[in-house]
Order: sequence, then C-alpha cells, then structure tokens
Amino acid sequence: MDTRKPQGQPIASLKNGLLNLLQDKLYGKDTVNNYRRKLNQLEQFMISNRIIGYESSVGQIFFDVYLSKHSLGKSGQQFLRTVIRRLDDFASGIYRLQRKTDRVPLSQSYSALLGTYLRCCRGDGNKESTISGKESFLREFCTHLETLGYVDLRHADAATIGRACLMQHNKDGWAVIRMFLRYLNRAALVSRDFSMIIPRFTKAFRLPSTYTEDEIKRFEGAIDGSTKTGKRDYAMLLLATRLGMRSGDIANLTFSAIDFENDTVSISQEKTGEPLTLPMVAAVKDALVDYLNNGRPESTLPYVFLRVNAPFEKITTSAIRFETTKYFIEANINISEKKHGPHVFRSSLASSMVNQMVSYDVVRKILGLADISLPGRRKHERGPCLHCLRHVFVFDSFSAAVNAGRTVDDSVPYLSIYLGHDSLQETEKYMKFSSELFPMAMELFSEYSAEVFPEVSYET
Repeated sequence: MDTRKPQGQPIASLKNGLLNLLQDKLYGKDTVNNYRRKLNQLEQFMISNRIIGYESSVGQIFFDVYLSKHSLGKSGQQFLRTVIRRLDDFASGIYRLQRKTDRVPLSQSYSALLGTYLRCCRGDGNKESTISGKESFLREFCTHLETLGYVDLRHADAATIGRACLMQHNKDGWAVIRMFLRYLNRAALVSRDFSMIIPRFTKAFRLPSTYTEDEIKRFEGAIDGSTKTGKRDYAMLLLATRLGMRSGDIANLTFSAIDFENDTVSISQEKTGEPLTLPMVAAVKDALVDYLNNGRPESTLPYVFLRVNAPFEKITTSAIRFETTKYFIEANINISEKKHGPHVFRSSLASSMVNQMVSYDVVRKILGLADISLPGRRKHERGPCLHCLRHVFVFDSFSAAVNAGRTVDDSVPYLSIYLGHDSLQETEKYMKFSSELFPMAMELFSEYSAEVFPEVSYET
C-alpha cells in the first residue's frame, strides 16, 4: 500500500463539517447516518495507512481499495462516489447539488473565435439559454477539429470541416455551425466561407402530439394526492393540463406570481420574457393550497415547487418531465408513438379547443399566443405582411374542417396540396403557434374550460 502523506486537510474536521452542512440542508436522519458511516470508514482507512491530510486523490484511492474488498451494486457504488464528491466539494468550500461535467478546454484560437461569436449573439438579443445551447454545439465542433489535428480554424480545409460535422452527436447542431462559420467569414475572422458545405439536417415530419380529454383526466387521476410527492405533482401538473403553462414557467413559479385573492397566476415567461396572466381556476387553486399547507417542505426559498427530499432546492424542468412520463405510464396511456413531456398539454389543450369549435383568435388568447401585428416585436420577428394571410387561412381551414366533422389530421394532406407545398414538412410550419405570448381572456377561458372539465367552477 502506498503510504505517501499528501498535504491536505484534517479528515476529522472535514467529516464533522460536512455532516453539519447536510443537517443544515435538512437531509434526513438516515441519509446523514449513511454519510457518517462511509466517512468513518474513510477516516479509518487514512489512519491505517498513516495518511495525515485529506485531498481528492485520497478519496479516489479509498474508492478503488474499497471496491476491491467489497462487492457493491450500482447504487452502492454511486452513493460512495457521491460521498467522496461532496467531501471534495466541502474541502474546496463549495456545495453543489449536482456536479456538471467539466468542459474540455479549447485552444486559445477557438476560444477567441467562439467568444466573439457569442458576444455577437448577445448583441442580437439571443436569450442566455439560446446562447448556452449554441456554445455547447460549437464547443463540440471545435473539439472535433482539434481531434482531427487542427488547433486553428484558419488552417482547416473543407474536408476536415465536413468530417468534424459528421462527428457531431446531435445533427441539430449543423445549423448552428453553419451560422457560426458564415459569421466568421463575414467578420473577416477567417478567409473562407465554409458555411456552404455544412450539410442540412431535416427531421422527419411528425404531427404535434396530443391527448384526448379522457386521457388527460386519467393522467390527473393517476396522481396520488395523499402523499407529499403527489400533492406537489398534482398542483404543478394541473398548471400544465388546465392552464397550458410551460415546464420552465412552472419550475420558476414564485409566491409573488400567485394572487389567491383575485385568483390569478401572473408570470414573466421564461421562453419569451413576455408577461402572462392566467386565471387560477378552482381545481388549480385547491391543489396549490393543499400542497402549500400539507406538502411543501419548510423553506425560505421564493419558489413554489421544491424537491421532496433534502436538500429542498427548486424543482427542475427535468424532474417535471420525469414525473409527467411516470404518470402517463401509471395511467396506462399509450405513449409509444407520441411525445410525452409536459409541453404536450399545450398542444392537447389547443386541439381540444379547436375540436370544440373555439375560434383561432380565442385559442391564441387562451394560450397566450401573440398577435404579430402588435407593436414592440423583437428584432427577428416579422411584422404584418401579405404572407400572414396564408397562416390565417390555414387556421380558419382547420376550424372549418372540424365543423364539417373532419379531423385535423385527415385535413393536413389536402391542405398541403392546396397550398402548393412540396411536402408535409412545409405545411407543418403553419401548424405551429407563434412563440410570443399575450394576456389571456379570463372569461373566454372559463367558459371553455368549464365544458372540458365539468367539475371545475370559477369565481367571477
């Protein structure tokens, strides 16, 4: 056994400090005791091997030696890794609920080009989430170029650029790479415009996924409202099924957005930054009150929905997606050929309203969709134009088809031919709502929703 003595920190003080931190974060008693047992074993390992100070390399050695002497399953190994990771973080003076994968550093040349492009994107009004996505695609692309032996984009040739594109894990990134290369050439940062050789990736056409009113009721009924987890999930998912809220807006919902006196939920949408006021229908209000009184952990955080187990941090959109899929399965709803995240409730709500012969203008207002003729549009938004009439025609045609007893799905191929489109992919663009949101008409929503969910009543 290697008994080198790394110059680290005393394990006893680190152990006690971490355990106190976990207790302050309201970790359960059993969880803290499990941490204590592993930390005690680590401390004994260090004493036995005359290791005085703890550092991350000691944790890795302990992990390897422990696994060589004990048979641990996948979950046991993961917990041991978590204990060591948290101890490493604590020793560094930080606390992280989850550790993100460390980024591979790029060469100075690629870092400079990428930084210049992303600053331009910010100047054009890109949201930080959009910039983050672009950066992820482009970092992978630059890493592939370095793997191919080119540490400077100015020295790469067309064949290398093409090979790096084909190495991309997600082909959606090709469009981002194309814009990046075009910008670099137009900004005179590289001499050749490689954007023209980037392949175009087109996803297979797929109609928006929707679920029937009966399936949504079964989905809601699958949630066990007697548990703390169920109370939270029922409240947050009703915001999706009844109000059509996006998962990002649900995760970011704060107490200041809820007005129990006027029965409204007022938010600034994460996707667009636009304000939206929704009616807090009776079922939603009852679910929120039940969760806040009987399910939400004690916390000073301003967010409504928190993790069920310590640490009681704000819930994430990935957790909302996971819970949504879970309840679809528990409700025995077939999701094999459909999308099954929380966003499907928006398209399901829209589809249900169209089938109820609700006009497009009402659908737009209920879902908070924009009227593109309004002032204050963002830089990349198109104003009113003749082409907009084609979109209006499409929605009116869908409504007319439903009124005549034909389903939207059956009408799409005929409408595609009538519009002169070469494929259904082109028609698909006409079936998507604008990303902008608009304050909703509470009375219209109440009248519609009362028919869809008869048990729901509203106060006026």
